[in-house]
Amino acid sequence: MTSLIAPSPIQATLRRRTWFSVATALLVPTGQTWAQTRQLLRISTPAVPDDWHARMWTVMKEQLEQTAPGQFEVQISLNAALFKQGAEPVAMARGNLEMTTLSAFDIAKLLPEFSIFTAGYVIRDPAHLMKVFNGPIGAELFQRVSEKMDITVLAPLYYGTRQLNLREPRKVNTPADLKGVKLRMPGSREWLFLGQALGATPTPLAFGEVYLGLRTGTIDAQDNPLPTLKSAKFYEVTKQITLTGHLVDVLFIGVSNKLWNSLSPDQKSKLKSAAQSAANYNNENRITDEKQLVDYFRSQGLSVTTPDLDAFRKTVQAVYLQSDYAKVWPKDLLERINATR
Repeated sequence: MTSLIAPSPIQATLRRRTWFSVATALLVPTGQTWAQTRQLLRISTPAVPDDWHARMWTVMKEQLEQTAPGQFEVQISLNAALFKQGAEPVAMARGNLEMTTLSAFDIAKLLPEFSIFTAGYVIRDPAHLMKVFNGPIGAELFQRVSEKMDITVLAPLYYGTRQLNLREPRKVNTPADLKGVKLRMPGSREWLFLGQALGATPTPLAFGEVYLGLRTGTIDAQDNPLPTLKSAKFYEVTKQITLTGHLVDVLFIGVSNKLWNSLSPDQKSKLKSAAQSAANYNNENRITDEKQLVDYFRSQGLSVTTPDLDAFRKTVQAVYLQSDYAKVWPKDLLERINATR
């Protein structure tokens, strides 16, 4: 039978406190539950599984499992399965993605001064690339990336050195020797300008059409890093590689500031260390691959030649310095990059 006697003020207060304690216990996780909450790290990359800069994410994930057990949930999406290439920065800004690799072309869309790293013969080799981006120049530019794109760069990584690959043998010593050569380039104006600066006739063509274009003569040449030349089997429909080394390509491992700013100092240190280990893994394996592939292509019957690199470098840099691209470069940036040893 329900009592009709009203509770005293003290009893009512005690009941309210009891209900508040129960509700709090049900709705708020215990300290132990909070400690077990893991930071979600969704990673999107267009890389195929066999590529070194796809495998490197597993290196990062495994290191985090060892150094920060239970603190991160790393989800790796390859083959642009999560986001299309180039769409990652927008996804990160919207909170739909935590990590990716950014190209200089991606960054240059919002920071025009980054177009200096899409120009030919600015970076000399992988060692120069690392000295530039791991030094004062990199620190300054990465700060601007953080401010403008809300992304923190954790590590630069070597993506490969682009070389010329010709359908028919041709003496190539200076840019003048490429006059009239239909050189396949990606369709953006930056890429087409690079082909023109090299002395060729740049011809836009989708990557998936390059093999047929070389076989039928629609194009006379293409440019890519040597590992791509092998994986795409372009060596089957070409006869010469000319080691122009005209673009030392770089990618940047980036994390959204939304996630980065939510981490503790210890978590930041461990994530950055893991990203740097991943970059080192990519760099070492990619450089080894490129050295070995020269002999491989020779064994496949291709001639491998080296042109006058000084002539190429001076000609291409002069073309860029007279272009609209150079107008947005900080006044002394090219000189500082060239002086980095």
